[in-house]
Amino acid sequence: MSCLYEPGLFFGVRPSKSGSGKYRSRKNRLLVTAAIVAGFGWIPAVMAQDDPSVQPAPPAAQTVAPQPAKSAQPPDCTPPIDPYKNYACLDAYLGDDVFSRFLNYYKLEGGQGGPPSDPNAPPSRRDGWPATPATTPPMPYTEFPSGAATSIGVTRPGSVDSPLMAAIANTSFGKFLNDNDFQIYGWLNPGFNVSSNYRNFGNAPIAYTVKPNTFELDQAVLYLDRFPDTVQTDHIDWGMRLSVLYGQNYRYTNSYGLASWQFNGKNDYYGYDFPMVYGELWIPQVAQGLLIRVGRYISIPDIEAQLAPNNILFTHSITYSWDNYTNTGIVGSLQVAKNWMVQAGLVDGTETPLWHYNEKIPNLFVDNGNTDPLYPGKSMLKDPGNQPTGVFCVRYESDSGNDVFYPCLDGINNGNWGYNNLQWHGFTYYHKFNDHWHIDFESYYMSENNVPNLRNAEALNIFNNGGTPFSPQYVKYNSPNLAYCSNPAVLDCNVESVGVLSYINYTLDPLNNFTFRPEYYWDPQGWRTGTSGYTQYMEFSLGWQHWLSPQIEFRPEISYWRSFHTPAYNGDLYTGTPGNKFVTTEFASDVIVHF
Repeated sequence: MSCLYEPGLFFGVRPSKSGSGKYRSRKNRLLVTAAIVAGFGWIPAVMAQDDPSVQPAPPAAQTVAPQPAKSAQPPDCTPPIDPYKNYACLDAYLGDDVFSRFLNYYKLEGGQGGPPSDPNAPPSRRDGWPATPATTPPMPYTEFPSGAATSIGVTRPGSVDSPLMAAIANTSFGKFLNDNDFQIYGWLNPGFNVSSNYRNFGNAPIAYTVKPNTFELDQAVLYLDRFPDTVQTDHIDWGMRLSVLYGQNYRYTNSYGLASWQFNGKNDYYGYDFPMVYGELWIPQVAQGLLIRVGRYISIPDIEAQLAPNNILFTHSITYSWDNYTNTGIVGSLQVAKNWMVQAGLVDGTETPLWHYNEKIPNLFVDNGNTDPLYPGKSMLKDPGNQPTGVFCVRYESDSGNDVFYPCLDGINNGNWGYNNLQWHGFTYYHKFNDHWHIDFESYYMSENNVPNLRNAEALNIFNNGGTPFSPQYVKYNSPNLAYCSNPAVLDCNVESVGVLSYINYTLDPLNNFTFRPEYYWDPQGWRTGTSGYTQYMEFSLGWQHWLSPQIEFRPEISYWRSFHTPAYNGDLYTGTPGNKFVTTEFASDVIVHF
């Protein structure tokens, strides 16, 4: 499936633990902004020639990442230089040429829990705002996750701790970016797994590590960001994000109709996507602030996210792997009071682009002289899930920042069978016990209507011969699943699933966290996980997140997965081989190298 959300974290943000960093004066130059966005337009344009956006990022509480000092070097910057003790010597430590500065920045942060901080930086959060519950490292967030909005009250421009930005800071291009509050950064994320399964794609319905006993490039990601300043309340500001992802994980951000020939047309194992392409407008004069996001963004809410730096563990739960991933549309996030935020949005469905709205395709089954009781006309919608769709959330955060309760409705429409027309009703809850222990909890109920019955011969005949929008004549690979309806006599049925998930986290020190993840998943029609039978799941994972620095993280883990009633594991969807195992054990690990 191609779903996934971008939890309420700020992807790639590496705030300093001290809550400060060098902050530049704001320059709102619209013409300059247009120039830089146009300059980077070649990225999607070049890829679009082959065929042919938000959570990514709900940001976390952000502090301003350090930038090399621009003032003349003080006379006392003689070796040994330590910018953590004397921030003014950062430039002297990094050196002059771009390559040396890039490597020296990694060296500087080695073994540290954050970047050096500028003592002259302004506050990175609004006075009286709820406290920050976590630090990054070792967690992937500083604020407990929220979605489809840059974090209100705790976001400053230029707040990503990036070796690349430090390396180019003294070049004309780097100064141009810096002066206009843009940042370019990203990461590389290879990983591997050792599994008790052996068939190709045999780990499914475990997602991401879907191929057993494989080493792969999961993600190579590049961001161009500009964050609105949501700490200040005196002027309107704006932000944007353009993201480019390449790797195996494009399979879990695919939007049907956006370069989807890779996934739905050829089943390429590696591919590219643009999981976040959006703009934001910050209006602080409305209540405690209104943030409007327009474009493609990561669905809300979830503990987990598609983008590697926003996940606690390397692997993903089944709960997360089979729910909504991305939406395209508009979402408003209104900070009603310091503790309360209300979000409402209008999108075009889930994992579907705007240009599929009301697009029709011929009904090949009817064209061949047959009667189609599922889709009776000579034409049918290309994606019935592409329709005006509602999003609504309420978020409460305690003054201490130790508790967040976040119920949401996502993808709400008539629920007709679509590419991923998932009707999501659920909530996340976060609680911090003390500086060492906190827990993340999520539960949801999902549903969809009129899904063809794989137990009915007539329904299968219609599906196989072009009588549905997702028949193999239209979607060759990775089409939406059919349903194991309780009554084999019906052509279709309404389906549902339930996920219950928790992350129990123990932070040993600023560079090490241990996580235990228990999970239960109920899939009575085999609809989400594609088992062609009534299925329930239980999963236990234990992982360690070890940081060498704020830029390099290793995430080894071991997990136990069990299906009930139907053997879910060690099958191969693409050869029609059903699963023959009820149990999977897996060791997996990855590394994230930020730049």
